[in-house]
Amino acid sequence: MGNNQGGLHKRERASDSQRRPIPSTPTSTIPSSGHHALQSQSSTGDDGCPVQMKIAKAELADALEHLSANECPVVFKWTSQSQNAKHVYLTGSWDNWKRKIPLVKSTNDFTTIIDLCPGRYEYKFLVDGRWMVDDSGVKTDNPMGSQNNVISIDEQDFAVFDALDKDLQASNAGEAMRMMNTTGAAQPTHDTPNDRELERLREFTQQLPDRRDFDTPVQCDPNVLPEPNHVMLNHLYALSIKDGVM
Repeated sequence: MGNNQGGLHKRERASDSQRRPIPSTPTSTIPSSGHHALQSQSSTGDDGCPVQMKIAKAELADALEHLSANECPVVFKWTSQSQNAKHVYLTGSWDNWKRKIPLVKSTNDFTTIIDLCPGRYEYKFLVDGRWMVDDSGVKTDNPMGSQNNVISIDEQDFAVFDALDKDLQASNAGEAMRMMNTTGAAQPTHDTPNDRELERLREFTQQLPDRRDFDTPVQCDPNVLPEPNHVMLNHLYALSIKDGVM
């Protein structure tokens, strides 16, 4: 199911080598740099593009073919219950079962996120080389005599995300984020009460109060202090007797 693509690449490499004969040159007349040039030429097609680059371009073209403006992020999850899985892959009908997408492991779970257009898709998990389905999900029979999982994507299910995105873009936070992306630094769009209070606090902390502003000097003269009340004196006297101090 997922190995047909690799076979096509092997046949392409074989056809390139058979179609383009390698010139025979005496080894005594080939300089040291010419040997490397001959090796690089053998791994290059007729159009001068390496075979590895052709494979990458083909895979990129397959991926771009399924991109669309109304794609929705869908989370796929595999939970390892009875066995400790090491490698889990996902494949489905959204790309005609061409790719095996690796899932990221987190403790006992394997997850991945794929952008898919609204519709009905069948998918299956490849767990350590064995094809398996999620028993907790919706299943259907396939022509191979086994089962596949089924997922139905409705565009209305993601309407809340579109609404939140529009609200964010229309809010001051969205404007600040756009300015941060364009200028690299956040710029205030309006003056808030918090900004004014912070400015006052900043001015207050930078000015030290004068000693003349205090009611009494730092080194207090006993004559300056007010005369204590007799109730306070009686209270202090009672506390001294209670603590055993006279």
